[in-house]
Amino acid sequence: MTENNVIARPVLVTGATGMTGSRVLAQLRELGVPTRAASRSSEWRFDWSEPQTWEKVLEGAGSVYLIQDDTNPRTPEFVERAVAHGVERIVRLSARGVDQPGYFEGVDGIPSHLEGEEALRSSGLEWTVLRPGWFAQNFSEGFLTEGARTGVLRLPTGDGAATWIDVEDIAAVAVAALTGPGHHGRTYELSGPRALTVAEALTEISEALGRPIRYEAVPVDEYVNDLLEQGWPKEGAQELVSALSAIRRGLEAKVSPGVKEALGREPRDFTEFVIRTFDAQWA
Repeated sequence: MTENNVIARPVLVTGATGMTGSRVLAQLRELGVPTRAASRSSEWRFDWSEPQTWEKVLEGAGSVYLIQDDTNPRTPEFVERAVAHGVERIVRLSARGVDQPGYFEGVDGIPSHLEGEEALRSSGLEWTVLRPGWFAQNFSEGFLTEGARTGVLRLPTGDGAATWIDVEDIAAVAVAALTGPGHHGRTYELSGPRALTVAEALTEISEALGRPIRYEAVPVDEYVNDLLEQGWPKEGAQELVSALSAIRRGLEAKVSPGVKEALGREPRDFTEFVIRTFDAQWA
């Protein structure tokens, strides 16, 4: 296997309309790498619940950026099909803490992300696993956006901090692993360069926007009820609260070295993300 052989064949990007997938796709295209944008609404239709859609997107692909559907995690099956189609390399988006029992409060058994990682490691393919912490872009295009817009963000995270990572950095690591040597067999834990509480993050965003955004710490039960009233399914609300529990318990405040290990530079700071993203016209 050679790098030229891998890059000459298209890179299949699953979740191509999502927060990380869209950026991976854009960065690959900036490099002139042939790509396949795959999702339920992309040019290459891909649906985790319809295995027949897997075959077409995999045929002829040299490598894959893989994002699982957490509501229907089928990574082991997909990896088997990828091997059968001659895929040579997979870079998989996982999550920080999946290998640490009790990291996510209330989760019993083996996390689906960890099962997906193990399927990749035993596949015989070249593989790289990315384990990012909380995305900075959750404040601008994720589930925290509404609070930033309305001026009040209610979360059950107490005074806990997180090392918010710029999704552009996650994409840059993924692209490096998809297109270059030296990343096979690596598990990169990814974070920003410093920890900020939610209140501290909102203070920076408030200053950029020129208007206040208040953080309001709420009990877990109250937050779950809020989500249910907004139409969230009970299972989805509980999964989000479980993930947020790692912030409340101080587990997400650790600075991780993965960006530096993969790219040879420090990760982007939260302030850089804020300046690039928020201004008085943002809504």
